[in-house]
Amino acid sequence: MQEQDAIRRLKNGDISGLEVLIANHQIKALRTAYLIVQDEFLAEDIVQDTFLRIYHNIQRFDNNAPFEPYLLRSVVNAALNTLQQRSKEMPLEVDSDLDHVTELVSQTTSVESQVEYADLKRQIACAIAALSPRQRAVIVQRYYLGMNEKEMASALEISPGTIKWLLNAGRKRLRNLLSPQRSAK
Repeated sequence: MQEQDAIRRLKNGDISGLEVLIANHQIKALRTAYLIVQDEFLAEDIVQDTFLRIYHNIQRFDNNAPFEPYLLRSVVNAALNTLQQRSKEMPLEVDSDLDHVTELVSQTTSVESQVEYADLKRQIACAIAALSPRQRAVIVQRYYLGMNEKEMASALEISPGTIKWLLNAGRKRLRNLLSPQRSAK
């Protein structure tokens, strides 16, 4: 079933349309939420709640608009709102469950490269976790979702100048956290 057909069915009250949308977009939505909140279970809750909100509000969705940007914008906003509600910074620790990294590492050819790759992923995850939630959101949108500044400004409902500032501040913080001098200490 095509995505537009799934949306049409969903608007007509057929829940099977939601199943198609979830099957097509759940993994990317989970990855997006996780990169922002740095908590696997919280990310799952956010994505589930987002799909439920979309189901309840599907009548407002413009059939001519692409679904994925709408979904991912909703996920990013829900993740940021969740972090705001918690009103505290996320801890600087990486989720102890590295199964996701292990799956990616299995694609490499040597044990040494697997270890280096796992360590790099851990360092990047730690560095992203150290960013403020807003910086984390723009870094994820830019580098994991491939959004441009205009799309990010629209999704987060803030000015393009603020997006540029958040990107620059986030990149600078990541450079400092990932610099070879820091990791040698």
